[in-house]
Amino acid sequence: MKKTLFAALVLVALTACVNTTKETAEIIDLPRAETPDSVASAMENFFQRAAGDSLDIHSVMIVKDGKVIFSRWQSEGVDTVPHVLHSVSKTFTATAVGLAIADGKMKLTDKIIDFFPDKLPAEVSDNLKAMTVRDLLTMSCGHDVEPSGFRGGEETDWVQAFLAHPVVHKPGTFYLYNSLGTYMLSAIVQKVTGEKVVDYLDTRLFQPLHIDKPKWDESPQGINCGGWGLYLKTEDLAKMGQLLLQQGEWNGKQIIPAEWVSEMSKKQVESVNPGTRMEDAEAKGMTVETSDWMQGYGYQMWRCRPGCFRADGARGQYIIVVPDKNAVIAITSDVEDLQGELNLVWDNILPVL
Repeated sequence: MKKTLFAALVLVALTACVNTTKETAEIIDLPRAETPDSVASAMENFFQRAAGDSLDIHSVMIVKDGKVIFSRWQSEGVDTVPHVLHSVSKTFTATAVGLAIADGKMKLTDKIIDFFPDKLPAEVSDNLKAMTVRDLLTMSCGHDVEPSGFRGGEETDWVQAFLAHPVVHKPGTFYLYNSLGTYMLSAIVQKVTGEKVVDYLDTRLFQPLHIDKPKWDESPQGINCGGWGLYLKTEDLAKMGQLLLQQGEWNGKQIIPAEWVSEMSKKQVESVNPGTRMEDAEAKGMTVETSDWMQGYGYQMWRCRPGCFRADGARGQYIIVVPDKNAVIAITSDVEDLQGELNLVWDNILPVL
């Protein structure tokens, strides 16, 4: 009798352990579903065309209706290795800004100079005085050219370098892609929360999504670069995309305010390719009909021609959110032709979702 009872208790314990492990696995990893034949065929064509166009695609993961329906890495074992994200980092910084605003630590209308009174230039222009957090988020802080040379040495204070850069245009009226502006957002979040962005996001974003705390490069002043320098795995990108698709909700909890996801992802200002001035776009053959960088910019995110939105990084790093298809596409790459890479997505993947 005792042996029978003991065996039953052991069985119950083992069953509970298996079920707990199964539930944990389902939380940690995105659920998997069988790849539809149409998707498998489309992806074979995608990779064949990419190879023919000399596009070095490192990984692709497609999530449909909350389940991974396709994933592929071009090299064995790299699915467990964090990938450099370049400017996809910006979307995570904007997320930290939204959380800090929700926490009552800062506001969109806050003036930049008020955060760093000890780092201002000798003469503070009216345009610099007028610059707000929202202007940084929308890449419309008023610079005529993007600040450069700020990483010249350990002695350079990046915040001071930004504040000393001429603000030629009235903030909010002139779009110019500006990575140091995103660094300023990172510096502000650290100033108002007392935590680096990577630490601030760890408990509020990375842990709820079961993403290992990532590496994020820093300035000499110990501030996360904000606009670049973050490393994550492809599935981490897919999780972030799914979170944005779900308007910030994850496993029944509101991780990011839904209103902030909406503001991040909608068109806030007119935009153009990084490194290009608006007035030069037509001469370079860039039009609204052909360029995914001219569909409008949100808060550190881009709109896309097919009506979706994306986090976007140099050399072809993407989190593409497709609300109409209830889908997310995560890509890591090392390519020069970023528009060519997106065209492959629109031509091959979108039709089969």
